[in-house]
Amino acid sequence: MDEGKVNACIRILEELYGEPLVKKVDPVDLLVMTMLSQNTSDTNSLRAFGRLKDVYCNYEDLVAASEDSIADTIRSGGLAEIKAHRIVETLSKIKQDAGAITLDFLADVGKEDAMNYLVSLPGVGPKTASVVLLFAFGFPFMPVDTHVHRVSRRLGLVPENASVEKCRKILEQTVPPQKYFSLHLNLIRHGRRICRARNPQHERCALRSHCDCFLRSQKP
Repeated sequence: MDEGKVNACIRILEELYGEPLVKKVDPVDLLVMTMLSQNTSDTNSLRAFGRLKDVYCNYEDLVAASEDSIADTIRSGGLAEIKAHRIVETLSKIKQDAGAITLDFLADVGKEDAMNYLVSLPGVGPKTASVVLLFAFGFPFMPVDTHVHRVSRRLGLVPENASVEKCRKILEQTVPPQKYFSLHLNLIRHGRRICRARNPQHERCALRSHCDCFLRSQKP
């Protein structure tokens, strides 16, 4: 991939949306929030997470509760029964492994060991693990959600047929690690506002001169 193109896209997106600031976040909170975000909107998942924190004083109380009551609490996030079961399973496994419901121990292991541990948990895939490791620990992983995957392929940062996992590996090889956080969040913003799944707004896109999809569409 053309590193000049990658850097140009990073720069343009930061000019549009700013360079995101890294905020300290509890890794278990982030893990639960990310699990709740699967297959729903941010608004719904954040509402579900807020309800969870209001109802249960801590994660020990949550694990001790019935899955039915947890599902009722997170109903606004969708797939409530499935998510309640996975969250309880995951937090219980963390407690079994660490002696408490904490992921702080991951700060003291290598990035690959941290990734391997997280994806071994019930319902935790590479994207969720990458989010936790990048945002909570600063490990150099590039999370790829639907927006990052779509926009990266349209721009030509990765091949059109690249899977989510292949996309992650290519971006991690070509994007400067200190820009993973910025590019991840700004690609999501751009995918929501401009480069939508349907009817991408080429005429408003500041990246169109770097976009393979747009340039192909201009050929006679």
